[in-house]
Amino acid sequence: MPKYMLVSFKTCPWVQRSAIVFREKNTDFEFRHIEPDNRPDWFLAISPHKKVPAMTVDDKVSLFESNAINEYLDETIAPRLHPADPIERAVNRAWTDYVPTFASLVTATAYADTEADYDKAVEQIPVPFERVENALEKQGSGPFFNGAKYSLVDAAYAPFLLLARPSTHSFPAAEFEEMYRDGLKRRDKWVSKFIEPARAAAE
Repeated sequence: MPKYMLVSFKTCPWVQRSAIVFREKNTDFEFRHIEPDNRPDWFLAISPHKKVPAMTVDDKVSLFESNAINEYLDETIAPRLHPADPIERAVNRAWTDYVPTFASLVTATAYADTEADYDKAVEQIPVPFERVENALEKQGSGPFFNGAKYSLVDAAYAPFLLLARPSTHSFPAAEFEEMYRDGLKRRDKWVSKFIEPARAAAE
C-alpha cells in the first residue's frame, strides 16, 4: 500500500474532502496540519499554488487541488465512489465543480466587513441550496446524490452538509467549533464581534 501524506489547515473544508475519501475507502494516511500564516518550506516545495490541500505519495509524487486528489484516489483505491456510467460521472463532476460557488455563498456571512454586507450575504444563502435541492430531486430518491450509494460528489459537499456522517469529521465537534470561533476572531470581520469563546458560550 502506498504511503500517503495529506497537508491541511485545521479548519479547511477543501482538504476535508480528500480526508473524507480516505476514510470512506478505509485507507490509512498521515494528516499533517500547518498554520496558514506560517507555511513551511517543505510545504511550499510540494504545493505549486501555495495552497492546501497538497498530498504526497510515497514521499515522491506531489499532488494538489482536492478534486484532482480525489479523482486519483478513486482511480487507485477500491471501492470506486464515482458512478460507472460516463454520463452520471459527468453530471457528478459538474456538480462537484459547483461546490466553490455553493461554499462562497453559504459562508459569505463570515467574511462580511459591515452589517450591510452581512445582510446582503444572508439574502443569498437560499440560492445555492435551492439549486442543489433541485439537482437532488432530478437524481433520485437519495439519501445521497446518486441515490443509496455515497460518491465523490457527496464527499465534496460533506464538509458543508453531511455533518452526521462519521467520515466527515477530523476533530471532535466541540474542538472544531472552538477552532472555528478562533478563526472568525482572527479574521476580524463584522460577525466576529458577536463570537464568544466556545466555553463561555456554553456556560
